[in-house]
Amino acid sequence: MSDLKTQEIIGNIRKIREFRNYTQDYLAAKLNISQNAYSKIELGYSSVTLSRLIHIAEILEISLGELVNFSGEDVSFIKLTEKAS
Repeated sequence: MSDLKTQEIIGNIRKIREFRNYTQDYLAAKLNISQNAYSKIELGYSSVTLSRLIHIAEILEISLGELVNFSGEDVSFIKLTEKAS
């Protein structure tokens, strides 16, 4: 995967996490990693496996395709794709 696409996906994770009002601590706990390790993911210092991306998408309540292909600033579409509780 190109570095540009990787940075785009990382940016999507951050945008959607913030839209959901989730902290890095929250995602880190759900992923069973430290907040510092999670921060390195969002900063692009750590590689992200497909398995980890799938888990992040599940936590953010979006599909992997939406996480990978989302481009733009408007995250309001996410409300339409939320999973039923």
